[in-house]
Amino acid sequence: MITRYALFEGKVREGEAEAFRAAVMETILPKWKQFPGALDVRVTFAEARDEGAPEFPMILAVNYPDLAAVEAALASPVRTEARAATEAVLSRFFEGRIHHHVTLAHEFQL
Repeated sequence: MITRYALFEGKVREGEAEAFRAAVMETILPKWKQFPGALDVRVTFAEARDEGAPEFPMILAVNYPDLAAVEAALASPVRTEARAATEAVLSRFFEGRIHHHVTLAHEFQL
């Protein structure tokens, strides 16, 4: 299995946390759940961090069965729609940047 993570590093604008969460759940998450081949799509909202630690107020994770499914999803028009929805929400509520990370499940097998 392969997981692609989008790590949202930064902060939600002051007083906008609840509106941000609602927009993610109502706008962003449904778009990413439409990705072809996705086994699971989930969002995790971070709790308070230790002072000085990087802030990741949200992590979006999409699981795929294999690299072929990842490539199909990335080439899909669904990706364009999901990115547009994500950018619209981020521009309203978020200050920061996104890091992408890919994890192959077999890296962690002993």
